Amino acid sequence: MPGSPFSRFWRQIVTVRFLQRAFGRIRCVYLRRADVAANPGRLMTTTKAYYRGLIDIAGARAMRRQAPSDRRPSCEHPEHAVARRELPAVSIIHELRSNLHFVDKTPAPSLLPILRSQQQAEILALLLGDPELEISLTEIASRTGAPHPSVHREVQRAEEAGLVKSRKVGNTRLVRANTDSPYFSGLAEVLTRAFGIPAVLSELIRDIRGVRDAYVYGSWAARRAGQRGVRPVGDIDLLVLGEPDRDKLYEVLGKAERLLGRSVQVTIRDADWLESGSGSFHRTVTGRPLVRLALENT
Repeated sequence: MPGSPFSRFWRQIVTVRFLQRAFGRIRCVYLRRADVAANPGRLMTTTKAYYRGLIDIAGARAMRRQAPSDRRPSCEHPEHAVARRELPAVSIIHELRSNLHFVDKTPAPSLLPILRSQQQAEILALLLGDPELEISLTEIASRTGAPHPSVHREVQRAEEAGLVKSRKVGNTRLVRANTDSPYFSGLAEVLTRAFGIPAVLSELIRDIRGVRDAYVYGSWAARRAGQRGVRPVGDIDLLVLGEPDRDKLYEVLGKAERLLGRSVQVTIRDADWLESGSGSFHRTVTGRPLVRLALENT
């Protein structure tokens, strides 16, 4: 009957299933490549929060709708009562939790797929790449673009493995590399060469006179954005805008090559070249991912 507890229970199930399918379609449209490249963690956090909400709503509502078998309404058919007992609300919650577990997984980084996720790689590269750096969780999230919960989780795992160490100053947790770890030197070198290229180049060219802006482009930038390729990344392509001191620029890039273990190919253009440039090279550079270097002194 339309007003029976059985019918209300099934309406709750149909509503939850409909929301699942509708949200799946919306999410497929929303997760554009540019959005994921810009901030994958924020999208994953939003998706997780959505499914957690569904779990809470479905569990509370469905549990309330399940009547004990000895209180089955007289109008309910016995076969329907059996079906209702064989479809507990817990099964719905388990299905939603499996979806939550699926969206919580982020892909392995294309630059070095042996690591679990891009967030893990960039957080560890930031901390291990500069042994003198001591930084808060909030600043790590700001520099890497990772959500604060992900930063907390990755730092906790790294500290348990002895890769980093932390201390509390008031309510702030400061983290730095553990240089006494037997893994430090080798892991720091690997992470710096794979993911620390923007940090190394920024530090070296920040104080060069005449540099207006700088970007990493080409295959490394494309892999960092999640685009896969058939060959490993070779040289690093660097675009410098402005009128830099070329002798000083080439000098520091030689140091960068020794730190990164690969050649750095630099191209120098006018300060407004990205906006006003033309030609096939301009189209190639602007049509693919660019990683802007942080040249402001902090």
